[in-house]
Amino acid sequence: MYSITLGVDIAKKKFDVALLIDTKYKHKHFPNDKAGFEAFIQWLLTFNLPTQPLVCMEATGSYSLPLADFLVAKDYSVSVVNPAKIHAFAKSELSRTKTDKADAKLIARYALTMQPGLWTPPPPEMRRLQALTRRIEHLLEIQQMERNRLETADDSVTGSISTLIKTVEDEIKAIRQAIDALITDHTDLDRRRKLLGSIPGVGPATVAYLLMLFSPHQGFTNAKQAVAFAGLAPALRESGQWIGKTRIAKTGDPTFRKALYMPALCAWTHNPVIRTFCERLKANGKNGKAIACAAMRKLIHIAFGVLQSGEPFDPLWVISKNKSCKA
Repeated sequence: MYSITLGVDIAKKKFDVALLIDTKYKHKHFPNDKAGFEAFIQWLLTFNLPTQPLVCMEATGSYSLPLADFLVAKDYSVSVVNPAKIHAFAKSELSRTKTDKADAKLIARYALTMQPGLWTPPPPEMRRLQALTRRIEHLLEIQQMERNRLETADDSVTGSISTLIKTVEDEIKAIRQAIDALITDHTDLDRRRKLLGSIPGVGPATVAYLLMLFSPHQGFTNAKQAVAFAGLAPALRESGQWIGKTRIAKTGDPTFRKALYMPALCAWTHNPVIRTFCERLKANGKNGKAIACAAMRKLIHIAFGVLQSGEPFDPLWVISKNKSCKA
C-alpha cells in the first residue's frame, strides 16, 4: 500500500508530474529526455520522502517507455496504466478540467485510490521484436497506399510508384528475415515459436505477435487475461429487463486484434477445433463478425494452452479438455 503517489502526464517533448502527499500536491514539468529524467530525480530527492512513492503514468508507447525504464533502473516503483482506466476514473470524479497539470494530479489520485500493479519492463529481445513488427505494419500501410495510387496514376508517375513499391517489398522481406533471425538467436523464443507454429491457422507473422502477447513479462496466469489485454473480452450490456448488444470491449491493445483477425478466419477453415467451435456458433445464429471475434478468443486460449503444456497442438487433446471442462 503506497501512501505517497506521483502522477506523470507525459507528452512527446515534456512531462508534467504531480506529487501527492497528504492531500497536497507538488507540481513541476521537465523535458522528456535524459537530462529531464535526471532533473526529475533531483527534484524528487529534495522532499526527503519518508517512503518511496508509487510513480504512475499512462501507457503512451514510445513516449512513456524511456522514463519508465529509467525509473525502474533507479529502483522506483512504477505503474504503467491503460489510458482507458484513467479516463474512467476521471469520469467517476466528474472531472471537467483538461490540462497537463490537472491530468498529472488526476493520475496521482488514481494511483492512491486504485493502487495499480507494478510494471515490469519487457526484455531487450521483446523490445526489438516489437519494434520490428511495428515497422512491418508501417511498411504494409505504405505498400497498400502506393498500390492504390498505381491503379489510377498517370503514366508519368507509374514508374516512380512501381519503384517505391518494389523498395518497400524488399524492406518488408528484409525485416521479416530480421524477425526470424532474432527469434532463432533466442532459444526460448525459438522453442515457443515451434509450439505456436504447430497450431493450424498460425503462420510466421502471427507467431511474432503471439510471442509478444505471451511474453513472460506480461505476467498472464490464464488465457482470459490475455484476451482482455487484446481487447477481445465480451462487454455485456444488461439493465433490468433491457438487454443490449454484446460487443467486444476494445479496451486493450488494438495491435493484437488486427494481427489475429485473418489468422482466426484461416483457423475457421483449417483448424478442426476452431472450425467445430465456429460452426456451433453459426448454428446458434451468431453473425460472421461475432464468430470471427470468438475465433480470435479461442485462438488465444489454444495458444496459451500450448505454451503452458509445452506440447505441440493436438486437436484430440484440446477437444477432450473442453469436454472435461463442460462436465
